[in-house]
Amino acid sequence: MITSLFRKSTLLNYSAVIIGVVVFFFLCQIHGQTSTNVEIGIVNRALLLIIILASLFIANFIVKKNALSKDSAYTVLFYFILLLFFPQLWSNFNLIVSNFFILLALRRLISLQSPRAPKEKIFDASLWVFVACLFHFWSILYIVLVFIAILFHVARDYRNWFLPFIAFFTIASIFLLMALFFDVTYIQKLLSQTAVNYKINYFVNNYQNLALSIYATIALFFVVSLLGSLSNRPLMLHSSYKKIISALFYRCCHFVISPNKSDLLVFTIAPLAMMATSHIEIAQVKWQKEVVLFALIILGIFSFFSQL
Repeated sequence: MITSLFRKSTLLNYSAVIIGVVVFFFLCQIHGQTSTNVEIGIVNRALLLIIILASLFIANFIVKKNALSKDSAYTVLFYFILLLFFPQLWSNFNLIVSNFFILLALRRLISLQSPRAPKEKIFDASLWVFVACLFHFWSILYIVLVFIAILFHVARDYRNWFLPFIAFFTIASIFLLMALFFDVTYIQKLLSQTAVNYKINYFVNNYQNLALSIYATIALFFVVSLLGSLSNRPLMLHSSYKKIISALFYRCCHFVISPNKSDLLVFTIAPLAMMATSHIEIAQVKWQKEVVLFALIILGIFSFFSQL
């Protein structure tokens, strides 16, 4: 029943997901209200909600634009469900913004399967990655995905290999000028994020550890499902799926090395939502689809409320 409801992209489906995001977002904000400045708190929270919704629909746009999904609303639904596993990240402004820019970069990289304007796509993707690292330094790891995309599609033109460096110097120059003009401490704040910490014993209670375990199991399930069914998918889409898998891999590396791990799983949500969509749409037995989707919803809601 649930799979049938979201099998088509309709205004009702999108509205249901948006309402769900808004409701759970406000539950997080009410529970974690700590701001002493109400006006600033309201502005920040409104902007944060907009960016979360924008990220959700960018992920949906990526799968639709690149023919990775049928005309369904599964991607926005799965993105919302996976967000529920870690309610603490709903209030982390820097990580949500950084993830938003990484999604913009991924959108440009996946579109490289089309030979149209490859240099603009490479430069844009690199630019978004470096903008993302201004909000969270270790987002810079995703620049490797740009070089992987160049290798997949446009490696013969040597000029393409220099475009990420041009984007780096562009963003670095603008950032340094802005920091020197407004507040030089921005440089120190960015450099303070370059620390590395491989420890994973950072969750404060058993419910967070349980949510991480469930989430890791779900991730493994969808990765195996995609790898197992890759040979049955159109050959022209293989490079796009490989980029999504690579994105998930580098987001896991990001999670492992960063010292502030508690909310970093936000970077894995979009690739997993795309993989989940792929799994649901290719599965032939309807009851299996219903079981997977219903189980995800129950586990997501349980993880959310157990951590509030």
